[in-house]
Amino acid sequence: MTNDTTASHIDPRTPVLIGCGQITDTSGEPSSRRSPSYFAAQAAQLALADAFTDRIEPQRDTAADTRRLAARIDAIAVMQFFSESSPRFVQPFGRSNNPPASVARLIGASAVREHVYTQVGGNMPQYLLNDYAQRIADGELDAALVTGAELLRSTQLARRQGLNLDWSEHFANEPLRAGDDRLGWSEEEARHGLNAAIWFYPLIENAIRAGRGTSPQAHLKSMASLFARLAAVARDNPLATRREGWDADALARIDAQNRYIAYPYPRLMNANAMIDQSAAVLMVSTALADEMGIAHDRRVYLHGCADAADTWVVSERAQLDRSPAIRGCASIALQMAGVQVSDIARFDLYSCFPSAVEVACREIGLAEDDPRPLSVTGGLPYFGGPGNNYVTHSIAQMMIELRSLPNSWGMVTGNGSYLTKHSAGIYSTRPFEGRWQRADCSALQASIDAAEKTRVEVRPQGPARLETYTVAFDRDKPQRGIVFARLPDGARCVATVPPEQALLEDMISTEQIGRQGIVEARPDGNLFLPS
Repeated sequence: MTNDTTASHIDPRTPVLIGCGQITDTSGEPSSRRSPSYFAAQAAQLALADAFTDRIEPQRDTAADTRRLAARIDAIAVMQFFSESSPRFVQPFGRSNNPPASVARLIGASAVREHVYTQVGGNMPQYLLNDYAQRIADGELDAALVTGAELLRSTQLARRQGLNLDWSEHFANEPLRAGDDRLGWSEEEARHGLNAAIWFYPLIENAIRAGRGTSPQAHLKSMASLFARLAAVARDNPLATRREGWDADALARIDAQNRYIAYPYPRLMNANAMIDQSAAVLMVSTALADEMGIAHDRRVYLHGCADAADTWVVSERAQLDRSPAIRGCASIALQMAGVQVSDIARFDLYSCFPSAVEVACREIGLAEDDPRPLSVTGGLPYFGGPGNNYVTHSIAQMMIELRSLPNSWGMVTGNGSYLTKHSAGIYSTRPFEGRWQRADCSALQASIDAAEKTRVEVRPQGPARLETYTVAFDRDKPQRGIVFARLPDGARCVATVPPEQALLEDMISTEQIGRQGIVEARPDGNLFLPS
């Protein structure tokens, strides 16, 4: 049967995605008009128009129907902008105190009664759709828009040009906040300079390598082979920001164009945040989709979903190279959808760094050389890494892919903080059967929370064995070494190493895992002295 003939049997409260929009701007000039909220609203307008492509009744006035649909939106969620998520990206041009209200005003969404501005997290777009789907099924909402934007390219350009932009906008009411507002790091980690993804994920990567028992050189080639697959997708995606399509040899070559950011990751294996990108997706009830005359082949259903968080503090995790939350989310989402990993035609695995993809593949049960696409966009290093909004792009692109492959299945995963907060969604144009009911993830989260954590000693003294490490670079010079080390009693400690060039260069040229040393507790942080 086609989707058209089965559609009449769908529960009218079934949630369905009907529109998506994406923008990548690599050449536009910064302006006061195009604020992050304005840019997000542009993507939202594209999503509204996308819903009416291939009309059931082509003679209808699409512009008028787009306005009518915008006026039916109950909830708008905007992903927190990077400029408000990280001190590294603070911008001086002002802000809207209610970004979703700004978007609502710009697109004519006059009936919005819920304005949401998220907390930090690359999982948040999928997390919100999981929640909105249930609320639509329960009759609380009829239409919800998820959108976001990043203008870090424009911000950087405006600063270089000395422009005085004004992105300020004020509303009487503040937005609701969604998501977990806890910092992604502990005080002990921050005391040693660990408070950003570009340092945490390299630590996780070297732990993965240690678990595999491979040499640094062999692992670099493995990472490059994995990410060459993403670069190839980006090469063919007109919305990608890096379309060179680097092969594994190029990605593994350390040179001026691909220098280390934090060992073992060279530049082209890091998420590319300096971009201008926006995306939006629109979810409605089937009843509203029918009322608006949305063509059945434009409709994409969320068949399975799940959310969970791993042990919050990275240094407390029992196994740095595993993710019980990813494993559990994938299992629950697949079971809810009634499919298996082998049924999935397309994946978009969150890909900020190789470790995120490697761990996801292992936990989902997917070989890294599986012939199916691991990304439909090209991934964060090559498509672009628009902050907390990347997964809105991956869901939008998954909608496009699935529309071209009717009745096939796609999986999207989201990852927040440092392999910490996870969300998953299983999508298909195949209509959802029965009453839509979200799977319960409380038992999964309870089991993760109850698992034994590794004790972190804040004042270690004496012998220690290096467990994992990274070396942060300042341009082309190694600047700082950060390690996790194990103490004789099994506790872990966070430490730095002496900032000696010879030592730092040795840490990137020879094996360090298992290296013995002495750790000393000092007022300014623990110091690991290799033997």
